Amino acid sequence: MDAKIENSKKESHVVRSRLAYSLGAFGHDAFFALLSTYFMMYVTGHLFTTSDKAFDNRMVGYVGAIIMILRIVELLIDPLIGNAIDRTNTRWGKFKPWVVGGGIISAVLLAALFTPLGGLNTSNPILYLVVFAIIYIIMDVFYSFNDVGFWSMVPAMSFDSHERDKIATFARVGSTIGGQIIGFVIMPMVLFFSINQNGGTGDDRGWFIFAAIVAAISAITAIGVGMFTHEQKSLLRENKEETKLKDILHILIKNDQLLAIAMSYLFFTTGQTLLNSFELYYFTYILGDAKAFSILGGLNTIVGVISVFAFPLFSGKIGRHKLFYGAASIEVLGALIFAFAGKSLALVLLGAELFFIPQPIIFLVVLMTITDSVEYGQLKLGHRDESLTLSIRPLLDKFGGAVANGVVVMATVAAGMTGGATAATVTAHGVNIFKIYMFLIPIALIIIGIIIFVLKVKLDEKSHAKIVAKLEQTWGNQFNKDNDTAKTVPAPQPGVTEITSPVAGTLVDLKDVNDENFASGNMGKGFAITPSDGKVIAPFSGTVRATFSTRHAVGLESDNGIMLLIHVGIDTVKLRGTGFISYFDKDQHFDKGDELMEFWDPAIKKAGLDDTVMVTVTNSKDFDIKLLKNAGDKVTSKDIVMEVTKK
Repeated sequence: MDAKIENSKKESHVVRSRLAYSLGAFGHDAFFALLSTYFMMYVTGHLFTTSDKAFDNRMVGYVGAIIMILRIVELLIDPLIGNAIDRTNTRWGKFKPWVVGGGIISAVLLAALFTPLGGLNTSNPILYLVVFAIIYIIMDVFYSFNDVGFWSMVPAMSFDSHERDKIATFARVGSTIGGQIIGFVIMPMVLFFSINQNGGTGDDRGWFIFAAIVAAISAITAIGVGMFTHEQKSLLRENKEETKLKDILHILIKNDQLLAIAMSYLFFTTGQTLLNSFELYYFTYILGDAKAFSILGGLNTIVGVISVFAFPLFSGKIGRHKLFYGAASIEVLGALIFAFAGKSLALVLLGAELFFIPQPIIFLVVLMTITDSVEYGQLKLGHRDESLTLSIRPLLDKFGGAVANGVVVMATVAAGMTGGATAATVTAHGVNIFKIYMFLIPIALIIIGIIIFVLKVKLDEKSHAKIVAKLEQTWGNQFNKDNDTAKTVPAPQPGVTEITSPVAGTLVDLKDVNDENFASGNMGKGFAITPSDGKVIAPFSGTVRATFSTRHAVGLESDNGIMLLIHVGIDTVKLRGTGFISYFDKDQHFDKGDELMEFWDPAIKKAGLDDTVMVTVTNSKDFDIKLLKNAGDKVTSKDIVMEVTKK
């Protein structure tokens, strides 16, 4: 009974943690949507509304330039923020203090930015610009602390890969809803709280109250993350080295596939962010119906969640590259329909939705390709730069957002959409200028991104599988030292090591497996097993030395220098981690008998793949290896199958 109560409490804690983290993602992305997309609407339309139009436009231009410059400067600060978080050590954990503190401070400052700062915007414009710049950069830095800390929590909350996947899925759903629902509620709420409807654009009071509500939600959900989630302390998460901008530039130059996907995505994210940022302007100043924007926001919220869950289905059937081409084509088609929709709400919604639907899919294709470029770079450069590689994508998003903010200011000033403008005051000439900025520039950027992808991005599922196979063949012979290309081989120690079977099942002679690399002995001497159980148990005490994003294999180094590769199934790299759970991190020490992995055998067989588990000593030349059991024998994880003795 006590055990059942304890398990029930544990499950309740896990569910509470997932929910709190998902709500944190909701508040986090609602904040980001308000800041990155809709704050400029307030700046251009409501912050400067004097009778001097030239002054208003000039001040809007100054504020826009400050925002763009500060957001680009903040990119240089990001690595320092990551390192500061890595060096944090408090009773509440490494990340939660920054999630909570950064969330609260940035929320308060964002709400302050939706005000004229006590009238300084007109009474003392220069002082206003100085104070605005100070508040904005402090807000942006603390938001970055919150952002980096929040998304870094996933591996800290659990060492179970299966649980990590669930946490990440909950977070993706929360962030998608949070980011899109702002578009659904913004104008109805702004107008509800406004005293002056101002042709459907609202007033200062309405915008401030709405911003304060979003800021409060962001702060409260950040506090919820701090209260209801738990960081697992481990030496595995201790920072080993600093992330530096020069290191990021170095791997971009050296890793041609990472550079290619980064350049392609840079044009994509800039074009997408730019057109998305203009959508509310279109509804407000061209359709003259800002409330109708809620329809688009509602559709985007639903479609965004569906797209997140649909991605694995489509990518598994047609491949990432074909999926990318199809999604990009739909996106361009949607932008073109939107561009020629005029004042037809039906065509506007059709074009805008076709433009939005592919965006989560393109994002995931890019994310998976960047992830695969980790192994590509590892094979090409001789060392693994996982954290540096994965840090590039958010930098590109931030840069694209910074550029988009600057272009929005130029477009609205040129089109006459500043200083209390309404749909009735915008001229036909202004509309045409606005459409050039809203459609021609983003479409051109997206097409450039497509061209770069077609010509330069060669890394796909098949090539990645080949790369992983090559890494499997070479990892046991070479190790990097101090993240350099110089290699060192661990020195085998004297003595006899008894190696148990890592999985239960029936022994198979290695030369009879349906993989030439293993059967020929290229991967080292050892044995194979037809599994009857999906648990992989450590056959000795040692350290995890090789991990793969596809989780189908693990490279181990025993305490006395034996390099052992455990490879589950043949060609299972194609499953991309589906059906596999790992309970370790790279460089983690383990004891004999610890569970290292689990795999779901039906998933392997359903994919038409061989589930044979291969176990080889990759540095066999240094040892005398003796098999103690014969092919056909039944074994468990406690049975000694092989003796390894230093020559």
